[in-house]
Amino acid sequence: MKKAPTPAEISELFDNTDPNVVWDKSTAVIRRISPHYDFTLVHKVYKDVMRMFYGEFPGYAPIKTLYHDLSHTLEVFMCGVRLMHGVHHSGDKLSDEEVTLMMLAILMHDIGYAQRRGEEFGTGAQFTQTHVQRGVEFMESYFGERILPAGILVDVKGMILGTEHFRPFTQIDFATERARMLARIVATADITGQMADRKYIEKLLFLFHEFKEAQFGNYQGMFDLLGKTRGFYTVTREKLDGVLDGLYHKFEYHFEDAYGERRNYYIESIEKNMAYLEQVVAQNEDDYFKMLKRNGIADCARAIPINN
Repeated sequence: MKKAPTPAEISELFDNTDPNVVWDKSTAVIRRISPHYDFTLVHKVYKDVMRMFYGEFPGYAPIKTLYHDLSHTLEVFMCGVRLMHGVHHSGDKLSDEEVTLMMLAILMHDIGYAQRRGEEFGTGAQFTQTHVQRGVEFMESYFGERILPAGILVDVKGMILGTEHFRPFTQIDFATERARMLARIVATADITGQMADRKYIEKLLFLFHEFKEAQFGNYQGMFDLLGKTRGFYTVTREKLDGVLDGLYHKFEYHFEDAYGERRNYYIESIEKNMAYLEQVVAQNEDDYFKMLKRNGIADCARAIPINN
């Protein structure tokens, strides 16, 4: 009989900052779907995406956005892999090609924040409203230099577009309903992976700075963004249950197989974050920083000049 996870093991689920550790963890989960899965292509893309973040990819500067950083991509990737396994274990079997498409889309879903050499002004957050399309263009160029079936580009493009929060999911064209379902998995992972992050509340302060740089939204300050996040989650939960077809419930099948418990640790973590956020915004605006203690993020965010 499988042992229930300890609190430390549950916490470790959302600690995905080391690319090597995440790769090992994710491949172990994929092996639960397909014991003989060929990781050659995905591993190549994984390493190239890491090179993009580090500034080692030809023609590109390091990715400098503070919210949409490397740990964000790694969290979403690990989340997506677990959700794929949950979907597969629930009885909706995924093929190796489908798994590959989704992993490629997740790895590249925020690559549009990267700055080409010569355009290194700001952090890249100025591309907030165009980063998804920029990511699609990078993906098409990247794979265009490799001989891959054209259908891969079409399907991955739709999955990347599905992560754009202000693009109606129903208005995205997919070649098949199956491709649409795979895109729902990717979009669900993007939402739940970042919101379940134990540093999510603190990192919202970085998100404020990204929005400010992009001149996106009308937030009066970091406290204002925090105060409006609960409403954002309400709308997002409606999206998860609606156009994304409630696929987040499939996490339960992953954790049942991994730990023997039919629980949804991602949703539980999000709800804990939202409950703590309620306590934070109940504070006086001058005092709320005292409650945001993880990883020194609040101090770093406060030190960033706010340019009007």
